[in-house]
Amino acid sequence: MTVPRVVLDTNCLVSALIFSRGRFAWLREAWQAQRFIALASHDTVSELLRVLRYPKFKLSHNEQGTLLAEFLPHVETVKIDTTPGDLPNIRDPDDLLFLVLAAVAKADALVSGDGDIQAVKEQFHIPILTMVEFADWLQAH
Repeated sequence: MTVPRVVLDTNCLVSALIFSRGRFAWLREAWQAQRFIALASHDTVSELLRVLRYPKFKLSHNEQGTLLAEFLPHVETVKIDTTPGDLPNIRDPDDLLFLVLAAVAKADALVSGDGDIQAVKEQFHIPILTMVEFADWLQAH
């Protein structure tokens, strides 16, 4: 059985990285144990870096680096040369990068709690799962 390849949106990553003892701590453990392969692109990593710098998280530069080291060594980086033309129209254009990555990488799933991403799940050819749905999905795989 092949290891599933999955796109995690920034909110999922932040929940797993910053709140490491929270209810989504299992997600970090799962990618580190290679229960799935997290996919990333230049744009999604840039977005993660931007969010980790938010003042509300009060993370020092070293703490940001430590969190990235918990994630980046475990990802498969996907080069995005062109944007697929068959993507659903999404209300928030900032969320498009996750659909693009999932489509180009031929991901097995896209995990997001974002309402705008969830709103297009019926129009997207790759399963879009919430964190709770992903936990069950991963168990089944």
